[in-house]
Amino acid sequence: MKLASLRHGRDGRLCVVSRDLTRMLPVDNLLPTLQMALDSWAISAPKLQQISDALNKGEIGNAIAYDPDKLASPLPRAYQWCDGSAYLNHVELVRKARGAQMPPEFLHDPLMYQGGSDDFLPPTADIPVADEAYGIDMEGEVAAITDDVPMGISAKDAAGHIKLLMLVNDVSLRGLIPNELAKGFGFFHGKPSTAFSPVAVTPDELGPDWRDSKVCRPLVTHLNGKKFGEPDAGTDMQFSLADLIAHAAKTRNLRAGCIVGSGTVSNRDASKGFSCLAEIRMIETINEGKPKTPFMKFGDRVRIEMFDRDGKSIFGAIDQKVVKYTGP
Repeated sequence: MKLASLRHGRDGRLCVVSRDLTRMLPVDNLLPTLQMALDSWAISAPKLQQISDALNKGEIGNAIAYDPDKLASPLPRAYQWCDGSAYLNHVELVRKARGAQMPPEFLHDPLMYQGGSDDFLPPTADIPVADEAYGIDMEGEVAAITDDVPMGISAKDAAGHIKLLMLVNDVSLRGLIPNELAKGFGFFHGKPSTAFSPVAVTPDELGPDWRDSKVCRPLVTHLNGKKFGEPDAGTDMQFSLADLIAHAAKTRNLRAGCIVGSGTVSNRDASKGFSCLAEIRMIETINEGKPKTPFMKFGDRVRIEMFDRDGKSIFGAIDQKVVKYTGP
């Protein structure tokens, strides 16, 4: 099934969305928010599935037209947002561009940071940034939403806690990140509000393209209407979403509604293009001594989407424009 949240208050109004992304049915009379559904998933999911089945069969007459501009991110805010770096090609390029070797432990110990989860951007909302000099970049990713995950869980068992999947635009301000990392305490200002796809889907919606806790479809990114990349999210993924969840839960419980991201989708085959500007800039630095591709400017638009084998959108599109932030 496919779920979304109408823009409403802090936590939205839960909707069931048709498989073809043409209709959506508010179900907040049953479950007001997606977070409430996740809090009682074993009870909530069968009820929502019944509604989804009826909606897809055309048996519900009071559904409304699907409109991504009316939707918040599926979880407009979350108790936890942690982002990994599962695609080691991306990590290798970052380090190679600055003349550093990849530590061998990166092959079995994933990178992860804890992001800000109190204010996610809607999927079609503008990206407000105060200064172009911050180095504005998109990062196309996939992410899982979990139910309650116990501390110390294995990756094998963590797979069963993946309840929903989404796409991600993990906006990065590359000009701010180096000084933050130099302090030895991680990202903060360099990672502003994140956006997620309009729709979150249960893994079964992907059919055979959900394998080994990986989303095995190309992630298509357009920048200003021109295709920028379509690397396959299931290829060159060193750590599955289950691996990342188990890593996040090593020393703590993860509560229902926890979002775990894959990191920038990246393939070793550069002909597939890219999911972030930093990656092509790193390749330019390695090959030519300096980058030539600019970061995003005010007015630039990024679109991130994934399609099934029949060419139909699975999650809806993240479609955002960068705008100048002028203050409160």
